[in-house]
Amino acid sequence: MSRKKPPFPTREQVAAFVRESPTPVHKREIARAFHITGDDRLALKEMIRDLEDDGVLERGRGRRMAPPSALPAVAVVVVTGTDSDGEVLARPLRWEGPGAPPVIFMAPEKRGHPAMGEGDRALARLRRLDDGAYEGRTIKRLGETGEGAVRVVGIYEAKKDGGTVHPADKRRRGSLHIAPEDAGGAANGELVVVETVEEGRRGPRRLAIVDRLGDAGHASAISLIALHAAEIPVDFPREAVEQAEAAGPAGPEGRTDLRDIPFVTIDGADARDFDDAVWAESDSDPKNEGGWHLMVAIADVAHYVTPGSPLDREAFRRGNSCYFPDRVVPMLPEALSNGLCSLRPDEDRACLAVHLWIDAQGWLRRHRFARGLMRSAARLTYEQVQAARDGNPDDLTGPLLTPVLEPLYGAYDALLKARRKRGTLDLDLPERTIQLDSEGEVAGIGARARLDSHRLIEEFMIAANVAAAETLEGKGTPCLFRVHDEPDPARLEALRQYLAPMGYRLAKGQVARPRMFTQILDQAEGKPEAETVSEMVLRSQAQAVYSPDNLGHFGLALPRYAHFTSPIRRYADLTVHRGLIRQLRLGDDGAPDEELARLEAIGEHISFTERRAAQAERDATDRYVAAYLSSRVGEVFAGKIRGVTRFGLFVTLDETGADGLAPIGSLPDDYYDHDEAAHALIGRRWGRVYRLGTRVKVRLTEANPLTGSTLVTLMPGEGEDASGQAPPGPGKKRWGKPKPSPKRTIKAGRAKSGGKRSR
Repeated sequence: MSRKKPPFPTREQVAAFVRESPTPVHKREIARAFHITGDDRLALKEMIRDLEDDGVLERGRGRRMAPPSALPAVAVVVVTGTDSDGEVLARPLRWEGPGAPPVIFMAPEKRGHPAMGEGDRALARLRRLDDGAYEGRTIKRLGETGEGAVRVVGIYEAKKDGGTVHPADKRRRGSLHIAPEDAGGAANGELVVVETVEEGRRGPRRLAIVDRLGDAGHASAISLIALHAAEIPVDFPREAVEQAEAAGPAGPEGRTDLRDIPFVTIDGADARDFDDAVWAESDSDPKNEGGWHLMVAIADVAHYVTPGSPLDREAFRRGNSCYFPDRVVPMLPEALSNGLCSLRPDEDRACLAVHLWIDAQGWLRRHRFARGLMRSAARLTYEQVQAARDGNPDDLTGPLLTPVLEPLYGAYDALLKARRKRGTLDLDLPERTIQLDSEGEVAGIGARARLDSHRLIEEFMIAANVAAAETLEGKGTPCLFRVHDEPDPARLEALRQYLAPMGYRLAKGQVARPRMFTQILDQAEGKPEAETVSEMVLRSQAQAVYSPDNLGHFGLALPRYAHFTSPIRRYADLTVHRGLIRQLRLGDDGAPDEELARLEAIGEHISFTERRAAQAERDATDRYVAAYLSSRVGEVFAGKIRGVTRFGLFVTLDETGADGLAPIGSLPDDYYDHDEAAHALIGRRWGRVYRLGTRVKVRLTEANPLTGSTLVTLMPGEGEDASGQAPPGPGKKRWGKPKPSPKRTIKAGRAKSGGKRSR
C-alpha cells in the first residue's frame, strides 16, 4: 500500500517556517521540512522566488533565506553595553536594513575568558529569538580598536619572569602577563594601568604598564580604580589652573545689586561647592492673591570660563564633576569650584539670577533674568532646614525661620500643587550612602534620607530651569535642552505584561502619560512589591539626554526643560548661561556663533560624560560595599531578587543594598527557560520559578573589593515555587505560569557523562 503524498505547502506556511527558524535556511531545508521531492522542487523554487519579489523573504550568503533585514548566522558584532538586568548587548558591525538594527544578547563567555565590555568586537554565531532579537555566541574575540587591543586597571604581582596584572574589572577573569622590560618599575601590590603598546609604527604589539597609581591596599585605591578604568580626567592642564588662579572677584559694574536680599544656600553637609541660592516672599500684586515671588541665584561661571579658553576646553572635556565617597573630581579647578564660583556666606559673588512669579497653584506666571552681585546670608544643610521646619531650629536657623525659611516652604507648597496637577512621575528609589572613617575605610552603609528640604530645592531648581528653557526657546536662541523622551512602546508592553498578573492595569495601546505611571506607584505604595514596581517602571523609561531638539521632559511632564542651575559641575548649564547672556544682552561673553552651531555635538559628548561618571560612581560604590562585606563571607542575609538574567539572579541585600549574583550554576539542577517578559527563570523539569521581586535569604560566598563583585547562593528552598506557578499577587489568585515567549534555555548544575544530571 503506497504512502499518501504530503500536501504541498502554502506561501504562508513556507514564510512562517523561514520566519520561525533561528538561523537563515537553505531551500533544501525547506524541502526537507515539508517532504518535497521530485518535480515539486521546481514549484518550491518558483514560490521562493515569488516570496523574494514580494519582499517577504530575503536571500543572503550561501543562498540562504531569511525574513527581510534578518542577520546572517555568523557576523561581526560590537558590544554596546548592558541592559538593566546585566545582559551584555551588541549590534551588528554592519547594518544596511531599514530602521535600527536588532538587539543581540551575548551569551556569557566561557569560564576563564573575560566578559566583553562596551566597544569590544567579536565574530559571533547568531540565533534569532521569538521576539526578533538575537542571541550571540562568541566564536572569536576581535578586540575594541583592533585585534587584541587592551586597556586594564589592576594589581601588579611581581614574579621572576616579569609579573602578572590581576584586572580590577569583574568582567575580565583572566590575568595578564607583563614582561620584565614592560613593568615600568612597578612594585608588587601596586595599582597599575596596562595598555597595548607598539614598538615603532609597525613593531610587534605587547602589553605594558603605562601608569602607576600607588599602593592597591590604600583606602584611596577604590576611587582611583573607578576613575582610571573609566578614563575620567583627574589632573588639570597647567594653563587651565593658571587661568583659574589668576581670576579675581567680580565687581558691581554692569550688574544688578542683589546683596540686600537674604539668599541662603541649602546643600548636603559634605558639600563644598555652592552654586545655587534661594529666596522667596509673598507676591504683593493684588492680582496674584496667594501667589509668590521667588528668586534663584546661580553662580556666574560664564564670567570666569570664557568660550575657547583653556578652562573652557578642559570643562568641555570633563563634561561634569564626578562624586565619590572619598573625593570629588570637579569640572573646574578648585580656585573656581570651591572659591570664586562658590556662593559662600558673607562674601560677594557674581551670579545669574532669575525672578519667578507663581500663582497660588504653583503655575509660573512670568519670570525675569538679571546678572547680579549677591551675598549669601547663610550656608545651611538639608538636615538643619528640615529640623527647623519640624520645630527644632538651631542658633543659625532660628533667626532665619520666620523671615526666610517659612516663605520658602510657602512657595514650595504652591509648586507641589502644580507638580501634582501635571502628573509628574515620582520614582523615590532608595539610594546608598557610604560612610568612611578617618582612615578612609568603610564605617557603615545606609540609605540616603529624602527630606522635604531636598524636595524644596528640587522644585525651585525645576522652576528656574523651565524659565531658562522658555526664555531661550521663546526668543529663538538655540538651546541645549534636557530631553526625556516618551517610553518605547515595546518597553511599555513588557511592563504591562509584568504588572497585569499582580493586579496593576496599564491599558494596551494608550498614549503614554506620566500620570498613568504615578497612579500605579500610588497603588503599590505600602505593599511588599512597591519597590519592585518602582524599579520596573524606571526600567521602562527612556534615558534623559542633552539635545538642541526639544522633545520635552516626559518624567517631569514639561514641554520644555533645560539645565541652568549647576554650572560649576555641569557643562550643559554653562552653555545655557551663555545663551541667556547673549539673548538678553547681559554682557559680551555670551555664546558665540560657533558654539551655537555645534550644540548637537556638545550634547552628544556631555551625555556620554554623564553616563561615564554615573557608571564610575556605581562601580566605586560596588567596590566599597564589597570591601565592607569581605569580612562577612559565609553569613546569611535577607534580600530581594532584583534582576533575572540568563546567567543567574541578582539579589539586593536589605542591609547594605549590595547586588549579589547567584549564578545559574548555583540553582537547583535543571534546564531553565529565561522568560524575559515575566522576568523569571522557569525550570523545565521541576517547574521551579525564580521571579523578580521575590523575597529570599542568601549566603554570601564572595565579596571582592578589587572588582566589586559579590556572589551569593540561595538558601535551600528560597525563592522557588516547585509547583510551576508564580507566587500569588496582592489580592489575586495564584498567577499562571509566565508567558513562555521569548525564552532562552540555560542549563544549571553539572552534567555527568551519558547526559544524566547530577542531583
